[in-house]
Amino acid sequence: MAHTSSPYVITLGTAGGPRWWAAADSGERTGIATAVVVGDAFYLVDCGQGAGRRLGQAALDLKDLRALFITHLHSDHVYDLAGIGIFGLYALQHRTNDPVRILGPGDRGALPPVSPRAAVAPAPLAPNSPTPGTRQMFETLMAAHATDLNDRILDSLKPSPLEVFQAEDIRVPDGTGYHPNSNPTPPMDPFEVYRDELVTVTAILVEHPPVAPAFAFRFDTAEGSVTISGDTCFTQNLVTLARDTDLLLHEAIDFDWVEQLYGDKTDGASRAARDHHYKSHTSVRDAAKAAEAAGARQLALHHLVPGHAPAQVWLEAAEHFSGHFVLPNDLDIIPFGQR
Repeated sequence: MAHTSSPYVITLGTAGGPRWWAAADSGERTGIATAVVVGDAFYLVDCGQGAGRRLGQAALDLKDLRALFITHLHSDHVYDLAGIGIFGLYALQHRTNDPVRILGPGDRGALPPVSPRAAVAPAPLAPNSPTPGTRQMFETLMAAHATDLNDRILDSLKPSPLEVFQAEDIRVPDGTGYHPNSNPTPPMDPFEVYRDELVTVTAILVEHPPVAPAFAFRFDTAEGSVTISGDTCFTQNLVTLARDTDLLLHEAIDFDWVEQLYGDKTDGASRAARDHHYKSHTSVRDAAKAAEAAGARQLALHHLVPGHAPAQVWLEAAEHFSGHFVLPNDLDIIPFGQR
């Protein structure tokens, strides 16, 4: 990876949702993943479907990965986590004494309420451990691949992924009033989750029910800042975190598409899915509203749902945002330094 003094992001994957969007329709949009590049190092935020392949296509060398941040534990944000853990150990064998940190939400602590659309309450999967956090998820994924990994460890003398990666649960600060069901997004100040000589990373709770906790992250460098919303509806916490940021990457959903899918359906599952989209995601206009309220200098929309929507669906944001608007494709580079 070539060194540059100006930081930038690479939008590795720009589609959201637990689907394989048809490439012919999507413009090759793959699952959500963003690289924040500072000097010779990079940081990964989320690792959706295709993230591992996109890293290579972006000419990012995994040996330069400093840390991985997970906004929340929906599958479209962690789809390639197992691959990064398993394949990453080869590039990161030098990190056995200084493992790459994987930071994300902790155990939810309680199941979410059952949708009022349910005629009969569904039985949860894995009832003995139904809401694992980042640490447990990563360790369980590695354990599921133990046959392969133990071949490598014992026969080829490779390190364990648990030696080169250190998965950690981000602790919500005490005193916020946070509760996964009754108060998942209390008003709060950003709090630090990571620091090295290149970046300081702060987080805040955002509103993406029934997920809890769900985080947005902000990276501050000597040259500029970038804020990544994660999945959220319009929320003041995100505006607080993104105040005067140089670049805001915000999710967006096309609610016309939601209506096309579910508007005329009356079964409980369809109505519940429609409910989820409206309470948990952000319209193009509200994403622009958040960027404007925060005083962001640039706005880029990503985590686009549906991944195959034409560009004009998202370009409305430019009409409601006075700064510089960007609609990135996969593998686009967006500088955020002020130099």
